[in-house]
Amino acid sequence: MIFNFDFFSSESEQAEQQESNSLMQYLQRQNPEVLERVAQSASPEIKQMIAQNVQGLVGMLPSEDFQVQITTDRENLANLLASAMMTGYFLSQIEQRRNLEAAWSNSESFNSKPSKNI
Repeated sequence: MIFNFDFFSSESEQAEQQESNSLMQYLQRQNPEVLERVAQSASPEIKQMIAQNVQGLVGMLPSEDFQVQITTDRENLANLLASAMMTGYFLSQIEQRRNLEAAWSNSESFNSKPSKNI
């Protein structure tokens, strides 16, 4: 999954926005493999939560009973993708915090055990 810089706007809007958007310029300078690693680094828990969030936003009907087609415009789809990206970033940060707290808790319990002096 490689980030498509052309998705969010038309060619004229894109050229205008890229000149003023330093984050877009930074992303364009990144090696595609780096962006791929970042995208793939999400844990299965995060991927599941993002999928559930998007399904909740779009609506989820059982595929065996319904043939669901969703129609939207480019701007709304871009907003949906941006929301999913922000959700992923937020969840990734929360996951890191949980792991750090667990590591901290484990190190405190290890350090607080009374040492036996011989």
